[in-house]
Amino acid sequence: MAELLRVATAGSVDDGKSTLIGRLLYDTKSLFTDQLAAVERTSRERGDGYVDLALLTDGLRAEREQGITIDVAYRYFATPRRSFILADTPGHVQYTRNMVTGASTADLALLLVDARKGVVEQTRRHAFLASLLQVPHLVLCVNKMDLVDFDREIFEKIKEEFRHFAAKLEIVDVTAIPVSALSGDNVVSRSPSTPWYDGSSLLHHLEELHIASDRNLIDVRFPVQWVVRPRSEELPDYRGYAGQVAGGVLKPGDDVIVLPSGLTTRVAGIDSFDGPVDEAFPPMSVTVRLEDDLDVSRGDLIARPNNQPTVGQDINLMVSWMVDAPLRRRARIGVKHTTRSVRAMVTDISYRVDIDTLHRDETIDTLGLNDIGRIALRTTSPLCYDPYRRNRTTGSVLLIDEVTGTTLGAGMILGPSHPRTLSSSDPRPAACRVRPAGADRAEPRPALTPATGA
Repeated sequence: MAELLRVATAGSVDDGKSTLIGRLLYDTKSLFTDQLAAVERTSRERGDGYVDLALLTDGLRAEREQGITIDVAYRYFATPRRSFILADTPGHVQYTRNMVTGASTADLALLLVDARKGVVEQTRRHAFLASLLQVPHLVLCVNKMDLVDFDREIFEKIKEEFRHFAAKLEIVDVTAIPVSALSGDNVVSRSPSTPWYDGSSLLHHLEELHIASDRNLIDVRFPVQWVVRPRSEELPDYRGYAGQVAGGVLKPGDDVIVLPSGLTTRVAGIDSFDGPVDEAFPPMSVTVRLEDDLDVSRGDLIARPNNQPTVGQDINLMVSWMVDAPLRRRARIGVKHTTRSVRAMVTDISYRVDIDTLHRDETIDTLGLNDIGRIALRTTSPLCYDPYRRNRTTGSVLLIDEVTGTTLGAGMILGPSHPRTLSSSDPRPAACRVRPAGADRAEPRPALTPATGA
């Protein structure tokens, strides 16, 4: 099976994100005949002098009328070397929450810049969001190079300006490519219009990008999604725990601990859709069998005894708030973390980030629509989590309306928080305090079987 790469586009309005995705689909022959015919017909009816490939992703009526992207559109295509899921995200400030949604699972962000405008406010905003979401790789696509006569100096100036800004962020891999999404220059193949550019085309870069090392293969994390009990004649005593590996490598015979109970045992076997496997690693979906019949259910997490996540009820996190109703202190909300759902109360709102200047506003006491800020939560039962920068799966949460089930926001866990009131001599805000290592960790119960190396 070809390796999957998740890609999210980002950038300002009219930078050509939808057109670039349409060009990739068209030039890789990933379109059905009726899809292309519908786009050609719509372009003709609108009086366009060309086939508007942006219509392939802009499916909403309002998007086609205004020529903008509002909702996240996902498209799939594949080449002999790799499979791709492309998320076309909006460029408007008011749809920042949709950009966060599309980039939250991305391996790579395509950040488009109009060659005529250069790096603008929205470029910086989306670069900051990609950094906040820990997207491992970023490609700066300097688009519409055909409108500046493929001027090398313009490309180099934009490239240098962005690298200077990116140095302030946690972005470790940045690649700049001059492209023209409308005419296809440097999108699928190298363009003769840019003889001064000695890099690869966009598609070649996407095909060759190494992403295996982006996975956390050190910390074993297996959130249990379902208990498998067939009770059939062939498998009368089968008991397995199904889920997707979120980190590390699991093998039969490994010593493991089940959290938050703290019970230990060993892995008896690992089954996949195609049969037993010798090991499981991210992002494989498997069923893990244990040597002992433990009380394990949905929401529990399997880890290694000598490498456990933090277990606690008080957490600090960065939140992207996604609804009109503001988030306030002492608000009660639902929290979805991996396969576990709990209730929580907001104990503190520390600050809001000005994503234009990257400054912190510590005078606020609420977060509004599209705001990003740091808050503290206390949950009704313990969560087994890692910092988001270490594991994007066990380090992220969804904030849910308990009544309607609506998603209110997305959170990236920073670490534990301390609920105690500070003395007057300590000027730090409450959410900035961190417990000593292990303070939030649950006391493990006696092991059922000896755990070597625990």
